[in-house]
Amino acid sequence: MCCCSDVDPSASLTVSPDTVQHFTRDSVSLSCEGNSTEWRVRRFPEGGFLSSCSNWTTSGSRCDIITSQSGSAVFWCESGSGHFSNSVNITVHDAGLILMSPVRPVTEGLSVSLSCKLKTGQKPSSVFFYHNEQLIQNDSRVELNISAVSKSHEGFYKCWYQGTESPQSWMAVNGFSPEAPSFSASFTVGLVVRLSVIVFLQLLLLCVWRKMKAHRSVSTDRSSATQQTVNQLEPQLYSSLLHDDVCVYESVGGSGNNDGGTHDDTEEDHDYNNVDPNAATDS
Repeated sequence: MCCCSDVDPSASLTVSPDTVQHFTRDSVSLSCEGNSTEWRVRRFPEGGFLSSCSNWTTSGSRCDIITSQSGSAVFWCESGSGHFSNSVNITVHDAGLILMSPVRPVTEGLSVSLSCKLKTGQKPSSVFFYHNEQLIQNDSRVELNISAVSKSHEGFYKCWYQGTESPQSWMAVNGFSPEAPSFSASFTVGLVVRLSVIVFLQLLLLCVWRKMKAHRSVSTDRSSATQQTVNQLEPQLYSSLLHDDVCVYESVGGSGNNDGGTHDDTEEDHDYNNVDPNAATDS
């Protein structure tokens, strides 16, 4: 038997027709695919001895066999360097009805179809299907279609048609593994992530630029408003001084004194100090 620790994930064994059960005297083709050119099909029959395929074709690592007698066997591919492919189970029956089910495990979420095959070659109709001995379909359909396989669909299946029952076969279900995506899927995911990061950075820069622009606009508006206020106050101040508005003058004068300046016009100060408020009132 193959050693699981040496299973090469790049190698695979395919069976044509893709079904576990076969009739006696059927022609079955087994092909090895992988990085090595030295693959060979190995066979371990139930109650028998390990052997290799003795009928290689000239089209590569493929083995064509004729199922001569009933029984079951496990097949796999083995390279000269000691690597192994997946293994599949094939059963041969000398019966009138067999179940057509995939040889390899079905991945969760994918679809699968099971059907029945008559040895006479006729296509049966109104086939009954059983899952773990429970009747699950008994209408006029000729196939059992599962649109999205889940782990609950794993188990033994068989079919029944007009009093004839097929042998049962096990259908395995593999869980979906996101840790080992295909190359194309990895490339696509990586590309989407990179594009998303670039778009996010561009949007962030655009947001920062807009905030800076808005801040500059507010500062400019404030400066303009301040300048406009100053421009409006300057004529008013000049007019008040021109009309001897004492309050304004004192404000301007006080402002100048607060700044440490001195008033050199002593004569003008003397004139203001000699003003008699009572005289202004009597007149």
